[in-house]
Amino acid sequence: MYRTVVRLCRYTVAQETDYGPIGMMNTTVTTSDALPSFDLPVVGNDPPERADAARNRRRILEAAERLFAEKGVSCTSMDAIAAEAGVGKGTLFRRFGDRASLAQALLSERDSAFQEAFIRGEPPLGPGAPPAERLVAFGEGMLDLLESHGDLLLVAEGGDPAAQQRSDAWAAYLMHVRTLVAAAAPDLDEDVCAGMLLAALSARTFFYQRRGREMELERLKAAWGSLVRRLLF
Repeated sequence: MYRTVVRLCRYTVAQETDYGPIGMMNTTVTTSDALPSFDLPVVGNDPPERADAARNRRRILEAAERLFAEKGVSCTSMDAIAAEAGVGKGTLFRRFGDRASLAQALLSERDSAFQEAFIRGEPPLGPGAPPAERLVAFGEGMLDLLESHGDLLLVAEGGDPAAQQRSDAWAAYLMHVRTLVAAAAPDLDEDVCAGMLLAALSARTFFYQRRGREMELERLKAAWGSLVRRLLF
């Protein structure tokens, strides 16, 4: 199971507020009088690293990302990553342990950036757009994330088909979708609908449609937008 580097803060859909740095705030906001506030995992508050450790970590992650892009995740060895990063193999293995852990670290950065975008970024993904349009943008962003980093997710899962759904990132996504559904269509069961909608954006569904059935990415995005608008408009 991969775990995104996250911390808890309060989250809103209906109110657009400048929260400042995510890692330094803890604000309670609700979407309406009828909706409770929700705890949503987001980026922030990692314990500080020594400067040399932080430099080595960054060099390793950048080297891994380059090699994964050039050769593919499954064809890149830990020895090659250590050589590319200019660090000893002992340093690499002490820091990450195996290729799956490296994939998890790279995914964590991508998930964290995506979370920040939908929590406080520009509309329509971030606050300021109607909830249904935010949900359309969220799905398109998820599909882009899977298109560019889906292979990392498969390695990070380590053969566990439910690993993605047990991750902290997935919990954040589920809460976000649930909140948007509740705000856009209060008559729906937001828990059930959020789970069904997010299932359409799972890695395994994506790979089946994108690779197994060779559907174009833009076709998947268009279908996602139609699905959300039919349900929530």
